[in-house]
Amino acid sequence: MPPAALSVHLAIGQAYAWSVFKPPLESSLGLSGTQSALPFQLGIVMLGLSAAFGGTLVERNGPRWAMFVSMACFSSGFLLSALGVATGQYWLVVLGYGVVGGIGLGIGYISPVSTLIKWFPDRPGMATGIAIMGFGGGALIASPWSAQMLASFGPSTTGIATTFLVHGLVYAAFMTMGVLLVRVPPEGWSPPKGRRPRTVKLRPLITTADVSARNAIRTPQFYCLWVVLCCNVTAGIGILEKAAPMITDFFTGTTAAVAAGAAAGFVALLSLANMAGRFVWSSTSDLIGRKNMYRVYLGAGALLYLVIALWGDASKPLFIISALGILSFYGGGFATVPAYLKDLFGTYQVGAIHGRLLTAWSTAGVLGPLIVNAIADAQKAAGRSGPELYTTSLFIMIGLLAVGFLANELIRPVHDRYHERPAQRLDPQATEKGQTV
Repeated sequence: MPPAALSVHLAIGQAYAWSVFKPPLESSLGLSGTQSALPFQLGIVMLGLSAAFGGTLVERNGPRWAMFVSMACFSSGFLLSALGVATGQYWLVVLGYGVVGGIGLGIGYISPVSTLIKWFPDRPGMATGIAIMGFGGGALIASPWSAQMLASFGPSTTGIATTFLVHGLVYAAFMTMGVLLVRVPPEGWSPPKGRRPRTVKLRPLITTADVSARNAIRTPQFYCLWVVLCCNVTAGIGILEKAAPMITDFFTGTTAAVAAGAAAGFVALLSLANMAGRFVWSSTSDLIGRKNMYRVYLGAGALLYLVIALWGDASKPLFIISALGILSFYGGGFATVPAYLKDLFGTYQVGAIHGRLLTAWSTAGVLGPLIVNAIADAQKAAGRSGPELYTTSLFIMIGLLAVGFLANELIRPVHDRYHERPAQRLDPQATEKGQTV
């Protein structure tokens, strides 16, 4: 099951390497930084919306159907983008990568999560880490691969279109492997006797009851967790989307200037930290609890942003290490949230609940890049350069992480009035419609 999940998530994780395409798109099509971020922003918006509306369909039709739909949409998005760049029609890039590809992102993202939780009910943090770490690591492959293709084909419209075309065809073949491999556990399956659930006193929020997706969105816990995820993602995604030009700007005009190739390597490093954080931190949450883990993500993340804001341009290693820490927490937050949902709402419809929660990602996908790009464009228009382009954005991110920290502190166990009765659990469709069996 892990290779099946990774084959899809490593592919759709290419989204995190979008910053590699920003400079050539801006120069070849005459776009601003805000305009070149639009396909990425819209892709994240569609990810959240398609996950929210498609979560129930994924639960109903199974992971194989979901992975196939994801493969078809994600690959088609690249092919449409290739046509758009080749013909100079940027709206086709926005439609292809942002809308069609974004639907593939959302369906593919949630396709293996609930399946792996069912295979590993005793290790939900580890299971979701396996399922989601590939999405964080996708840019580890895509960033240097895309940079090399752009160097070989050229940063012109023809070269960018050819690069998009190759991406679409290769990812289609790679994702097909997941479609063929994935399986759901048989009815009544349970872990081997040698595998015992880890019981730790630091995890008081774990429930043995189940809550339907319909009831989950009525609870204050859902919305507190929505705020937590939105703040954590906004704080990370704006920096990640701007990673390559940001490190270049921070050290421009100094003896530690960063070339384009090194900037692409920095994006790959961030992807590695994103990927590792998804597995390491989510597995750690099995030991210390989800609430404590999010205290680390949000609290320590705010401190690392402060380090970059105040001393980031003084030392390249300090900048890189702080950014790697932030991205590891960013990725860990994604991987831990399905287990957090399982602890609060049970396993009954955790995939559908997870899909609805990802609307927080849609919101963050607009807010993060918009904050960073709009402020950077405004500062550049005012004649500023270097770290001054990003200082205001960094302090805004610190404030968002503080808000998320407070929301996490407000999360309590779900009241039993939202729990499912045994009769209702016999028919998930009836529960979705609010009917009683």
